[in-house]
Amino acid sequence: MSASASKGGFVSLSNRCNESKSPYVRSHSNNPTAWQLWSPETLELSKRTNRLLFVSIGYSACHWCHVMAHESFMDDRIAQLLNEHFIPVKVDREERPDVDKVYMDFLQATTGGGGWPLNVFVTPDLQPLFGGTYWPGPKSERAHHGGGFETILTKVASAWKEQEARCRESASNITDQLRQFAQEGTLSGRRSGEGIDGSDDGLELELLEEAYDHYKSRYDEQNGGFGGAPKFPTPSHLSFLLRLGEWDGIVKDIVGDDAVQNSQKMVVKTLDNMAKGGIKDQVGHGFARYSVTKDWSLPHFEKMLYDNAQLLPLYLDAWLITKNPLFLETAHDIATYLTSSPIQSPAGGFHASEDADSAPSASEKEHKEGAFYVWSHSEFYKALTDEKLASILAKHWNVKPNGNVSPKHDIQGELKGLNTLCVTLSITDLSQQFGLSEQDTVQAIQIGRQRLSDWRDQHRPRPLLDDKIVVSWNGLAIGGLARTSAALKESEPAASRRYLEAAVSASQFIRRELYDSQTKTLRRVYREGPGATAGFADDYAFLISGLIDLYEATFDDSYLQWADELQQSQIQHFADNESETKGGFFGTPALAPDILIRSKDAMDNAEPSANGVSATNLFRLSSLLDDSNYSALATRTAKAFEVEMVQHPGLFTGLMSAVVNSRLDVKPIVISGTDASSEVKSALSQLHQMVRPGSTVVRLGGDSKSDWLRQRNEVLGSIEQDRDMVQVCEGTSCKLIKAAELQELLKGTHV
Repeated sequence: MSASASKGGFVSLSNRCNESKSPYVRSHSNNPTAWQLWSPETLELSKRTNRLLFVSIGYSACHWCHVMAHESFMDDRIAQLLNEHFIPVKVDREERPDVDKVYMDFLQATTGGGGWPLNVFVTPDLQPLFGGTYWPGPKSERAHHGGGFETILTKVASAWKEQEARCRESASNITDQLRQFAQEGTLSGRRSGEGIDGSDDGLELELLEEAYDHYKSRYDEQNGGFGGAPKFPTPSHLSFLLRLGEWDGIVKDIVGDDAVQNSQKMVVKTLDNMAKGGIKDQVGHGFARYSVTKDWSLPHFEKMLYDNAQLLPLYLDAWLITKNPLFLETAHDIATYLTSSPIQSPAGGFHASEDADSAPSASEKEHKEGAFYVWSHSEFYKALTDEKLASILAKHWNVKPNGNVSPKHDIQGELKGLNTLCVTLSITDLSQQFGLSEQDTVQAIQIGRQRLSDWRDQHRPRPLLDDKIVVSWNGLAIGGLARTSAALKESEPAASRRYLEAAVSASQFIRRELYDSQTKTLRRVYREGPGATAGFADDYAFLISGLIDLYEATFDDSYLQWADELQQSQIQHFADNESETKGGFFGTPALAPDILIRSKDAMDNAEPSANGVSATNLFRLSSLLDDSNYSALATRTAKAFEVEMVQHPGLFTGLMSAVVNSRLDVKPIVISGTDASSEVKSALSQLHQMVRPGSTVVRLGGDSKSDWLRQRNEVLGSIEQDRDMVQVCEGTSCKLIKAAELQELLKGTHV
């Protein structure tokens, strides 16, 4: 790796990106920048040579990562500065979210913003000194007023050479502040079990109302969603608002009827506008990462597995609650995306993402943002072959002769004269305008969509695929597909089977390739074999959640048994059990050697928080397994972030389920008997057609596999599984009910 590595002396580095399995890191293997990998060897080299690390973090589908790579990391002058004065390190944030979190927290704390590429100068002791996101390269028109990357490199190199002690002191002070921030939310100084006011009352249900108020104040009445541009789907927040009215009646009484109804209206409008907007691939399937505009019309074109995996159960819930056919259609669209090439791996599991950029045609080499998805007016008409059909669909999707993308949103000028497809004219209005029946209009749209899809596939190279298989994101997809399969089992059996098979296949792949049955631990990533990185808290949490959903879709208790094993491992390696006044789960295992700060994730962002999902998992497992230790740990996990939740409840919607569950029991609905029983059929049908945040379902007898579960849960072991009945269990007793009473029971109106 180096010809000489003496302290402060000459060191010759070569680009090592080809040694990585990450597609993102490998894409930089042709850079003159001598990228190193985040490894003990590299970190030791930094100490030995007393050089700052230049850590550049991104991911394969990141558009601005590509821009900076082209402008800067391929530039000989930039490469010379990096290679002479720093140890440049390239990191895939999806492989190492722990490294990304430390330095993203630093960037947000010091600048108030963040994003990718994330570039940070780090001392040999891993302490952050200075950072930013995209910095313009030397030949970029944006490199002016002293803000270009070359200027930054020169200044930082000079500061380290001439004022090293001051730099180290500054980095140390910043690190101390970050550590203090990371340690907040652990109830330090309070007796375990005490509430905010010193009482033993614990978390209050009024937090739900305060969280609702937060989103009500930020809601975009015109376009849906929250805040202005850029606008993100935020599935965790939307799910919280949508489910407010599906809890026990006590919750509705506290939050209020108006808040519950308005929450649903906000979500319905948001999901409706997203489904019709450019953020959704109107020709193919799936959703893009986010919208550049507040009206959802112009996406940032990358497609991420974790976004689509979260949006699937959200649209499913919206359909189950409202019966709006658009939401079911959209759920099918997302599920089709997940279960089709290129996202679904032939080996099982789901790939990570598709790039934002691609070549406009097979004959062009330069990649442009959105090239696979946007249309010129002439190409749109040419692809549809029929003038009248093209006229109808141009009105439907707002296709204009000079394009529909505003120059102010097209920073690089790559979308000039092009159109993103957004539904701007309803079926009814379209039918009236062209003198068609609504049935003929729908058929025209279906024909046109297929023709455009075929044209796109034949004439345009598809965006590059990041074919990593990430455990946490696969867990989200497994859960969404399992729930969708269960909901459609009776009405659409073929689709139900397809979705379930994909979920089962993904779980089998992870168990086969990324799970060590001896140590009961996970690896995070598979690509060309299992990766070296151990699983993080979110890998365990999201997979456990998906396995519980898979159990409730199949009633095969092997999924529940594996979830139980994983939960025990997560507790062993990630739970904060240092004292009675702490709690929650760290994101990284205890023995992680190369992490500056070990922190706990509780705020919901693009992905749900590991602690929010973990707390919900623990309550669900406690209900299914009659394990009070799990419910106690769930409450303890939520209470670890009590201070933050009280101050900013809208940022912790993933923990709101735990707030409710700490007050109200999660009701286990136990259904036993033969599959042919009308009572059994009725109960299962109802339960799969309901959004049930406060209950779990157990199936005994029939085709279910429940031997392990009956041994793990003594109460279930005592139930006659061949007798046709529906019961609600609490503690050691179960109450017999009628299937017709389930709706009232779960809504809290039945005593």
